[in-house]
Amino acid sequence: MEISLKPGHSDPEGETTARSLRELAYPVKSVTISKLYVILLEDDSKKNAERKAEEICKRLLANPTKDNYSYKVEKAQ
Repeated sequence: MEISLKPGHSDPEGETTARSLRELAYPVKSVTISKLYVILLEDDSKKNAERKAEEICKRLLANPTKDNYSYKVEKAQ
């Protein structure tokens, strides 16, 4: 699951990182911070796992006012 800010919301962590990289002489235009969660979820079907992944994003990981989220459900190896 990847959680990132919606366009128009300030990203102080990204701005600080970009500024620090410029100070180190890297030609950085901008930095955007996202959070990546890798969750191993047990379920009996892909459809149920996708439903639960959606719930996890909406109920805990993402703030729908300011965050976008995406997820990918794959069978464990």
